[in-house]
This record gives sequence, structure tokens and C-alpha cells, in this order.
Amino acid sequence: MAAFTVIDHTELSGSAASWTKSSIASSYDHLMLKVSARTNSGHTGYVDVQLSADTTAANYSYTRLYSYTNTPISDRATANAYVIQTSGSSSTADTFGTATLWIPNYANTANYKQMLSATAGENASTTDSQWIVMAGAAMWQSTAAVDQITLVPNADFLQYSTFTLYGVTGA
Repeated sequence: MAAFTVIDHTELSGSAASWTKSSIASSYDHLMLKVSARTNSGHTGYVDVQLSADTTAANYSYTRLYSYTNTPISDRATANAYVIQTSGSSSTADTFGTATLWIPNYANTANYKQMLSATAGENASTTDSQWIVMAGAAMWQSTAAVDQITLVPNADFLQYSTFTLYGVTGA
């Protein structure tokens, strides 16, 4: 049976340009990050995931399937890891987007690291481009163990956004 250990829980008391958890121990099998966030950007916002303080966009790639209309869209890029979406400041008041990010085998030093996400930029609207749902995958092209996670939104995270990082063993 899998055991989930809270490594860090942060609730923002004001706006922030990013969220970082550093000094992540290598004693777990996997990492799981739960996010409830709102950004200072239109109806939805995107978030770049950076691992182990690596800010070099070319070291990341992603593939996403998402919709913000009645037509699903897929895309792929070989720069950045835009696999988290949030609700934005123009969304319904006090509405936060949700995301789960899974980083399997994060401490492995033989392979590149993968990230899997499920996310929603929620809003009480059916108007196109004012909401989003997405499933994504990203790759960090490094064999280094992940010892830090940084989330950088396209506009500041807003007060009361929360980030909970779990270490997962036995899964």
C-alpha cells in the first residue's frame, strides 16, 4: 500500500512570483504535488514547472491535451514544461484552479525525469477561453535527482494559493 508523506504545505499570505520547495530528500519513490492556485492573469494562467533549479527552457519538453472550447486541442513543444493551468483574476471571485503533478522515480540518476499532470482552470462560465481542462506530460532532460521544484506562473500567484508536496513510498 502506498504511503503519502507531506513534505511541504504552503499557503500564500500575499501574491508571489513563484513557489519553490528545495532540499527535497531522495528517500521516497515518487513525488506528488497538489496545487490550488489563482494567478493575476485574465481568466486562466499557465505555470512553468522547473526541476532542480534548471531554468534552461531547452532542457524541457511537453505534450498536452486540453480544451477551453467545445473542440479539444493537443500540442507539443521542446521548451519549458507548461503542464499546469490555473484560474485567473478575471475568473469568478474566489475560484481557484486545481492541479496534480506526479513525478515518478524522481531520485533516479540513470534516466530523464518525467512529469504527469491533470489540471483545471475553473470558472463559473461556459464562455470559450474563460476556463480550461488539461492533461499533460513533460520531460526534464537530465539524469540528476530532483531536489527542488519551482513553479513559475505567467503572472503572480495570488493570496491563498496552496501547494502541498507529498513523498510517496510503496507505490
